[in-house]
Amino acid sequence: MTDYSKIDFSPLLAAAEGEVVTHSYVRDIALPSGGTMALITLDNGEDHTRPNTLGPLTLNELSGVLDEQKARAAAGEIKAVGITGKPFIFAAGADLSKVSSLANRENALRMVQFGHYVLGKLNKLGVPSFSFVNGLALGGAMEIALNSDYRTLDSNAAALAFPEVFLGIIPGWGGATLVPNLIGIENAIEIVVSNPLKNNRMLKPKQALELGLFDAMFDSVAFLEHSVRWADKVLTGEIKVERPNVPGKMERLTKWPIAIKIARDTLKAKIGTAAKSPYAALELLSAAKDGDIERGFEREDEIMTDLISGDQFHASIYAFDLVQKRAKRPAGAPDKSHAQKVNKVGIIGAGLMASQFALLFARKLRVPVLITDIDQARVDKGIAYIYGEIDKMLEKGRLGTDDANQIRALVSGTTNKADFADCDWVIEAVFEELGVKQQVFSEVEPFLSETAVIATNTSSLSVEEIGAKLAHPERLVGFHFFNPVAVMPLIEVVKVPSTNDATLATAMDVAKRLGKNAVITADRPGFVVNRLLAKVFGEAARALDTGTPVATVERAYAPIGLPMGPFELIDLVGWKVAAHVQDTMVNAFPDRFYASENLHKAAELEKVVEKNKAGKVEDLSKEAKKALTLGKTATDEAEILRRVEEGLASEIKLMLDEGVVAAAEDIDLCMILGAGWPFQCGGATPYLDRVGASERAFGAKFHNPAIAGPAN
Repeated sequence: MTDYSKIDFSPLLAAAEGEVVTHSYVRDIALPSGGTMALITLDNGEDHTRPNTLGPLTLNELSGVLDEQKARAAAGEIKAVGITGKPFIFAAGADLSKVSSLANRENALRMVQFGHYVLGKLNKLGVPSFSFVNGLALGGAMEIALNSDYRTLDSNAAALAFPEVFLGIIPGWGGATLVPNLIGIENAIEIVVSNPLKNNRMLKPKQALELGLFDAMFDSVAFLEHSVRWADKVLTGEIKVERPNVPGKMERLTKWPIAIKIARDTLKAKIGTAAKSPYAALELLSAAKDGDIERGFEREDEIMTDLISGDQFHASIYAFDLVQKRAKRPAGAPDKSHAQKVNKVGIIGAGLMASQFALLFARKLRVPVLITDIDQARVDKGIAYIYGEIDKMLEKGRLGTDDANQIRALVSGTTNKADFADCDWVIEAVFEELGVKQQVFSEVEPFLSETAVIATNTSSLSVEEIGAKLAHPERLVGFHFFNPVAVMPLIEVVKVPSTNDATLATAMDVAKRLGKNAVITADRPGFVVNRLLAKVFGEAARALDTGTPVATVERAYAPIGLPMGPFELIDLVGWKVAAHVQDTMVNAFPDRFYASENLHKAAELEKVVEKNKAGKVEDLSKEAKKALTLGKTATDEAEILRRVEEGLASEIKLMLDEGVVAAAEDIDLCMILGAGWPFQCGGATPYLDRVGASERAFGAKFHNPAIAGPAN
């Protein structure tokens, strides 16, 4: 077994220069029954906006403090050691900026081993150790708790999770081994693998307690005092800690391998096999069946080192930084002081999209929302849909009664455009046709104040052309949502030459208040997401037209790691929509995009594709095989993938040259948030660099140095 105490960690510590250190402050607390507990408080000296993190220098300080407490325990000075965090925050886990900047594989290994070495001291102090988790605890912070002998939890802790798989790694400081041996294999799979893949789902404190990750939970008021009293009773034997979810022999022999197989099959069906970390986590969870904790830690060392040194982790950190940092400071946004207040929203249209808008604006902005359409019947149908959705949220507990009543009261309908006179923000959600959009704006503009913002939700039409007949084009902006409106986090904010700063700033502010991430784009066909998806759709349609089986095309795209294959995605967004997007892009760039008559034919069919039980597209339906005109020369998978990759690389380079967005990072942000491009790819451009498509397409890379592991 690895003797971590004999490893030289000095190169790792030298590589950690500049780390924001989370210090380990010690104070002695008198226990109610007599004696002393040494309480360690983790605190980086920053406010709550910069959580405690665990880098090499932080771990090194904690290591020294734990050694001191072990010596005190041996001398009989203390009965126990406790560890807690600064107000509201235990710790946000490993300092990923330091992990991702490790210069070589050796330091990557040392980082994992150092975590095991230091946290492993928590259960070798000679006296019991207690983690008092007083707030946010992610990844390595949860592993501090797991390595302690006992754990208490604040009932208002903001976030509890093992997010590592989401970031292309695994819980590598004991989590992948200790969790299944503490709470059972099925629970472990849920929190270590499934939750991270569900947009990084967090645990609520009550869930974490019921799963068995913690031994007791107390309210925030006097949390620490309650925890110390509880710990004292554990020390005196008054409280016997029971852990009913610890797996027994039968679970290890029977349930364990079955649960792993089901999880692996589910992963393959849902996300394919491109992402490495979920399968690596399953491998570790499976091996943990032997109950050998020390060997489990060694397995974590090996697998975590491979992942840290690999491309997917570095791509994930790049993507994570885009979502956490760049998305919050959008490139090209005017100063927020230019934004106008929005006290009332008008929505032109009362169909499904318009109704989704109305509900979102009313819920998030809590201002009056007015919808309109060509007749009262359509307006009434839209209002009924909105009220029905509010009722569903009330039934599911997503809204309280007071909130539901308030939102209902904010939404109203009209057929009289004059009622829009006091609206500060007006957005259309009508048919995707230039003439229709121009007409509805010409009907409503005469009634609006001169400063009211006019927004269009067009997905592919020219925003400037839509506003060509406006009296005040300076207050026009594109505001492109993605479907489903309530779920998808991206809005493409389209700036036209006439858009003034007040309009653009208001649009960015509204997007933020709606809980969305906004990226500013130029008024070019397809903007960002649809322009690139047209490449994805087009090459799939081209291959199908030549006679390539659907299953072959779907497999060809698998290495990219998209959440679904091209035909599965087309089936989701709608064949009519896909055909329209392709036509739009071919009309704009006939030499670069492919439009298929088969897409239009498919749009008229009731059922286009056959799917398996997991919902994956496998073949065309019998109806489609009869209706579509298909060739007899199949294209092989490698050629399809090459065309897609090089086509995307060429198009992104052109988009950057055209100034569609400020930088490649904005392309990636759009594809991650608007098209589900996987984190482990880092978005589109790092992936295209790594597979050589960028250099094949235009002789250079998007990123220098490349977003890749140390070996690359």
